[in-house]
Amino acid sequence: MVEGESSVGSASPSYRGHRYPVEVISHCVWLHFRFPLSFREVEELMLERGVIVSYETIRRWCLKFGQQYANSLRRRRPRPGDKWHLDKVFVKINGEQKYLWRAVDQDSMVLDILVQNRRDKTAARRFFRRLVKTTRTVPRVVVTDKLRSYGAAHREVMPSVEHRSHKGLNNRAENSHQPTRQRERAMKGFRSAGGAQRFLSAFSGISPHFRPRRHLMTAPDYRTEMQHRFTTWEQVTGTAGLSTTA
Repeated sequence: MVEGESSVGSASPSYRGHRYPVEVISHCVWLHFRFPLSFREVEELMLERGVIVSYETIRRWCLKFGQQYANSLRRRRPRPGDKWHLDKVFVKINGEQKYLWRAVDQDSMVLDILVQNRRDKTAARRFFRRLVKTTRTVPRVVVTDKLRSYGAAHREVMPSVEHRSHKGLNNRAENSHQPTRQRERAMKGFRSAGGAQRFLSAFSGISPHFRPRRHLMTAPDYRTEMQHRFTTWEQVTGTAGLSTTA
């Protein structure tokens, strides 16, 4: 946990005006962003538990609270590492080709994502500046593939930072796209660039929180770590100390 977490955690989202219990709302949001489930599938899972809620209501909850939860989780994370890996992939949105830019640190922590129309110098520069603003820090090393746009933007935005341009060095960033690809297939693609940005912004803040590097842990250590992360989730959503009804 980072310094100042208690003050951050005290500001829970406002559920005023919602007739469903907080536990139900947060559980539905967790199901949608943690697992490749559609809103209708979440509706079915809740029905099996005796909770009648429509998929449209679940969709509105995810739109309203998903980003809030993701932002709170990000504020609780430790400072990012000093080695950043940047990559972009093609994304088909409503039949048009877009580019999904992503940055992770050496521990695979997602720093930011951005959906853009191009992959030129302007797009790279915009992503670099957004990263610096979002993280409020500058890395020691930036690792990218050989796209020339990276080098041009790097020289303008962070010229003092070491830049390593080599496709084989950037597997960490490329692998971080896999969960997004899985969700893209489950959702049968994104319908708009804005919708993709909204979903992936919340998804990249919530999903990794429940994906510790399990292959590096023993089973008891993994269970302990997950208990800590569920506790953090309860604090973020305002369900800490409440009985689970979902």
